[in-house]
Amino acid sequence: MPSPDNTPQPAPSMGWRFKCGIGMFILAFALWFLIPLAAALDVPGSRIAALTGTIFIANKVLLLTCVAVMGKEGFQQLKAIVFGHAKRLAPVQKVGPVRHAIGLVMFFIPILTSMLEPYIDEMWPGLRPDKWQFQVLGDIMLIASFFVLGGDFWSKLRALFVRSV
Repeated sequence: MPSPDNTPQPAPSMGWRFKCGIGMFILAFALWFLIPLAAALDVPGSRIAALTGTIFIANKVLLLTCVAVMGKEGFQQLKAIVFGHAKRLAPVQKVGPVRHAIGLVMFFIPILTSMLEPYIDEMWPGLRPDKWQFQVLGDIMLIASFFVLGGDFWSKLRALFVRSV
């Protein structure tokens, strides 16, 4: 016989409090898009700085209000929804040899090119095109390599920094 503490709780209904909390949650993060919009509209830097500070404080207030409006059950449901989607993005633990080789190439190419850039520019000026898009592509490739290499890569990388006696 289940005790009163262990009885399964029914999922909270999608009532108006939950929907209002979702709206506040989205608004708290959507406010950050005002900063690049203000920069695109040539707003002075001092006003953009003030806007950034205001949004930072408003973000915290909105998130606290979101939790208060939703209640504990609603916030637990929101966390389950958000982190449920995040779990699908987690890299697999083991990868095959071909995927591992591709991931290592993706990992080392951006690192090597960023290390060699100053020397190449010094020895052969004008050889390398000075485009920020290539640098962003290298950053994206480096981040994507973590997902290609899988979760086992993180434990191997961590093992490099753990001193065993």
